[in-house]
Amino acid sequence: MAALAYNLGKREINHYFSVRSAKVLALVAVLLLAACHLASRRYRGNDSCEYLLSSGRFLGEKVWQPHSCMMHKYKISEAKTCLVDKHIAFIGDSRIRQLFYSFVKIINPQFKEEGNKHENIPFEDKAASVKVDFLWHPEVNGSMKQCIKVWTEDSVLKPHVIVAGAATWSIKIHNGSEEALAQYKMNITSIAPLLEKLAKTSDVYWVLQDPVYEDLLSENRKMITNEKIDAYNEAAVSILNSSTRTSKSNVKMFSVSKLIAQETIMESLDGLHLPESSRETSAMILMNVYCNKVVKPVDGSCCQPRPPLTLIQKLAACFFTLSIIGYFIFYVIHRNAHRKNKPCTDLESGEEKKNIINTPVSSLEILLQSFCKLGLIMAYFYMCDRANLFMKENKFYTHSSFFIPIIYILVLGVFYNENTKETKVLNREQTDEWKGWMQLVILIYHISGASTFLPVYMHIRVLVAAYLFQTGYGHFSYFWIKGDFGIHRVCQVLFRLNFLVVVLCIVMDRPYQFYYFVPLVTVWFMVIYVTLALWPQITQKKANGNFFWYLGLLLKLGLLLLCIWFLAYSQVVFHGVLFAFIYLALQRRQILSEGKGEPLFSNKISNFLLFVSVVSFLTYSIWASSCKNKAECNELHPSVSVVQIVAFILIRNIPGYARSIYSSFFAWFGKISLELFICQYHIWLAADTRGILVLIPGNPTLNIIVSTFIFVCVAHEISQITTDLAQVVIPKDNPSLFRRLACTIAFFGGVLILSSIQDKSRL
Repeated sequence: MAALAYNLGKREINHYFSVRSAKVLALVAVLLLAACHLASRRYRGNDSCEYLLSSGRFLGEKVWQPHSCMMHKYKISEAKTCLVDKHIAFIGDSRIRQLFYSFVKIINPQFKEEGNKHENIPFEDKAASVKVDFLWHPEVNGSMKQCIKVWTEDSVLKPHVIVAGAATWSIKIHNGSEEALAQYKMNITSIAPLLEKLAKTSDVYWVLQDPVYEDLLSENRKMITNEKIDAYNEAAVSILNSSTRTSKSNVKMFSVSKLIAQETIMESLDGLHLPESSRETSAMILMNVYCNKVVKPVDGSCCQPRPPLTLIQKLAACFFTLSIIGYFIFYVIHRNAHRKNKPCTDLESGEEKKNIINTPVSSLEILLQSFCKLGLIMAYFYMCDRANLFMKENKFYTHSSFFIPIIYILVLGVFYNENTKETKVLNREQTDEWKGWMQLVILIYHISGASTFLPVYMHIRVLVAAYLFQTGYGHFSYFWIKGDFGIHRVCQVLFRLNFLVVVLCIVMDRPYQFYYFVPLVTVWFMVIYVTLALWPQITQKKANGNFFWYLGLLLKLGLLLLCIWFLAYSQVVFHGVLFAFIYLALQRRQILSEGKGEPLFSNKISNFLLFVSVVSFLTYSIWASSCKNKAECNELHPSVSVVQIVAFILIRNIPGYARSIYSSFFAWFGKISLELFICQYHIWLAADTRGILVLIPGNPTLNIIVSTFIFVCVAHEISQITTDLAQVVIPKDNPSLFRRLACTIAFFGGVLILSSIQDKSRL
């Protein structure tokens, strides 16, 4: 009864929610989300710098996440590159002095906080020609005004960046009186036009006052209350924002430090000054505001304009636009022709006269329909990761963000289990299942930022090695059994592997090597093909149990291994080929028992191999968890990862009952694993995998659910498009195939020429 209810439940789900209905729902979701984000951009503005300066939240103790964009953590070399020949001035009280120190330490971490606190503090890096000054002006008064006025009159002395702010000193020395607030308003009103004048040619930031932790304040600071600070901040904002009547003020309000302080001021030593980690965050925000447009870091989307379209991107947009228009014209013509051929009724006899001829779908229709769909999908790719329509956020790793989703998918995988059609070792359903769960684990690894946790990182490296192992195993098995070394097979595999990546290289303006996994498996496919296709071509049919043919193939594989070692490249593909050869040889000699429910070997051998496999599996996990650093682990990984892979295969296949079932849930994802791996770069992750795409801000869980749903639907559709196009682009007759190959080579030759011309023009 339980099994019956289980099967009925799966059928009920599949009946009401098909792949086609899911894709329609995903399309509707994309259109609605795009409309909402467009409306939000028009209403709230499209300047990510404003978001960076005014809003955000803490992801962890020290990880600040601005609203809608990603913040880059600047290294010393990057900071010096950005600030070369620049002069930055901090002017204000002790809080501004703290910000000055934190900013300088990004450039020179050894800079000491020492000297008289109530005086000017200079800093200069002569090698990078960077000059940063702190000017002690604790009150907004005539002294500060005179300093700013000098800058407006002397273009040589004028800094490129000015960071100013003060208020707590005035509250303290005037005992929080209302007269002091009124005087503050008058003084800042007189300074505002000068700041506005400077802001036309320099970057000017007014730092609003952070809250205090009143319980920790000393007796001589008790008058500095948060109520007073709010009053001074309101005065500064209203006056500086209204300093120009004709347009928006160019003086930027640095108000985000207030939000940072609200979360961290309780860690202050004196209740007034922020802890060092909070100051560092504010300084890094300043660095991002000024430097992102200069350095243009991939993981720093705040304050970066949309990259200009390249010539190749413009041509691709024209091509897809014409494809969409062409398909709709073809569809209208075809539909009108279909209406004319509808069955009509004979009025005398009352019988229907049918003159419809079921014609096969033409190659032109397949091409137009496929490129129409692909064009719409590529538009979504561009909107997600290049057009700045949707938001992006930084990754932040926690153990729960990685392990809880792993548990979810394992439960789903177990729920959707079915009997296999065949019970051979590594049958198609089992390999699809293997690819599926590995791909899902890798996706969770990427979006959770788990690469920072070394044990998880090492286990994910095993999964990548397992993909290469499957590459060697699968391609060798095909060539060995089928003996098909024709150009058609080669073109099919290369098209299937590279089609999406080539399109993305054009649309997203990325180099081919950026999608590293596809070039890797492509190279190894060609290595295996060339090794087996070269004389003498040895196949299972030709060998037919002859020892010398087997020996000849082993010599070939031995030479391949020597080449791999000589090039210091991956050994896992060779291990996959060798495993396939040994397995097929044992299968040919009927040494293995692959019947349904039967153990692969005799009971004693099976139990022994299972024990050794489990011990090997656990030993690797213990070793990976005890590694001290990535360099040490990576050095040994190529040699030991194959043990983990073979151990998994034996555990999965030796027991007959385990070999007789598979997870249809994981297998479904396994069939589109390549598309999932590639698509994640731009429509699930963001900033070329450095961040996370945010379709629904403010609700991380719902955002992941919606973006994942759309991402999976897109990957599945691209898989179908690739299959459809392969039928047209790679015909079985060689003359047509060679003509199309010539056209393809000419096309990409033209793309390379255009790309080189554009690169030269950029220089």
